[in-house]
Amino acid sequence: MTRNPVGWFEIYVQDMERATDFYQKVLGVKLDKLPGVDLEMNAFPMNAEMYGASGALVRMEGCPSGGNSTLVYFSCDDCSTEEARIVPAGGRIMRERFSIGEYGFCTLAFDTEGNLFGLHSMK
Repeated sequence: MTRNPVGWFEIYVQDMERATDFYQKVLGVKLDKLPGVDLEMNAFPMNAEMYGASGALVRMEGCPSGGNSTLVYFSCDDCSTEEARIVPAGGRIMRERFSIGEYGFCTLAFDTEGNLFGLHSMK
């Protein structure tokens, strides 16, 4: 394999405005609307020269949010910072910041659409 295994992710939502507001507040970023014919997409920031993959929130008929088996981890400097924003932004925490040993720390939470996501940091 000549590149990282993950090239893109999509988080399916029912209410695009609510979900966009949630992720912008928690992660402190601005999502940009992408053109689409049969779907709505708001993309997370991306820098092709940096490590990791980007993705988008997607609203599409027939693709419900929540209950999926894919877990997206957002990279953070210190996941405690973003964790503190989850409940005020309308989400809920499943598991507060916890150690994964030499690989850093994680938080698991639900967004406003019922999707489980993770935060990861080394401190």
